[in-house]
Amino acid sequence: MGSERLAIGIDLGGTQLRGALIDEAGTVLHREAMATAATAGAEAVVAQIAALARAMAERAGGAVLGIGLSAPGPLDAPNGIALSTPTIAGFTDFPLAQAVEAASSRPVLLENDGIAAAIGEWRFGAGRGLDHMVYATVSTGIGGGVIADGRVLRGRMGMAAHIGHMIVVQGGAPCACGARGCFEAHASGPAFVARARGAAREDVGSTLHANAETLSAAEVFDAAEGGDALARRLVAEEAELLGLGFGNLLHLYSPDVIVMGGGLSHQFDRLEPLISPAMRRNVLPPFRSVPLRRALLGDNSGLVGAASLLFERG
Repeated sequence: MGSERLAIGIDLGGTQLRGALIDEAGTVLHREAMATAATAGAEAVVAQIAALARAMAERAGGAVLGIGLSAPGPLDAPNGIALSTPTIAGFTDFPLAQAVEAASSRPVLLENDGIAAAIGEWRFGAGRGLDHMVYATVSTGIGGGVIADGRVLRGRMGMAAHIGHMIVVQGGAPCACGARGCFEAHASGPAFVARARGAAREDVGSTLHANAETLSAAEVFDAAEGGDALARRLVAEEAELLGLGFGNLLHLYSPDVIVMGGGLSHQFDRLEPLISPAMRRNVLPPFRSVPLRRALLGDNSGLVGAASLLFERG
């Protein structure tokens, strides 16, 4: 592929493992995905990552700077360690970067998935050119990353911006982290679907009732668009919760913009007109002009951000 500098981005999730070949302009030149062997143990997952990296390197003719690995936390990213990842068996105090380096024979830089996605959007997407940005992914969980004063905010052990574990409802719904009332436990994709299914079982007059046990988020949004009263209430409740959480982020970080990614961002055009007013209602007047934007890189935010770590290092 000529003399251009290329890097491999790997995005490790509990259900899917994705890899991409990225150039310095943030362009995805090739991308592949597979199901994560999440229950098979750490060695199996490392072998998958190495195989995916080899496939990307072959596309580049072998000339790549290394691997930027985006993974769910908590991580000790500077030391390359997965501290406690509940969705992947064996990822407790596991030297992830070192293991992938050994299996792939390539240098590896590890980054929290939320921070990696924030970097991608900051350098190449919806936050490009800004000095202050918060990225929030609303999907299976809620995570994020922060750019403050033109720098990536990593904090102690690279663990900054675990925004999904802000408490938004005291004594609220149980969270996978062991606490109750977390932002993630109330406003993530699965939380929205669970709330919708429960409400649909009870509301026999709703068009959602017949499929209550198998409802998807997309079906709820479609029903809301069609005028179903229950669906419209559920979407409004979700927007209110997201507005509450995003408002907290405005007060904490004072960004120029909040960028929303993740699975629920696919419904951004339906959610944003409801989230933004809710966000403004929950903040002090000087914060009310901050816009909410959709992630421009979509599902590639983390891949591009992770790969760009290699270009930064040189």
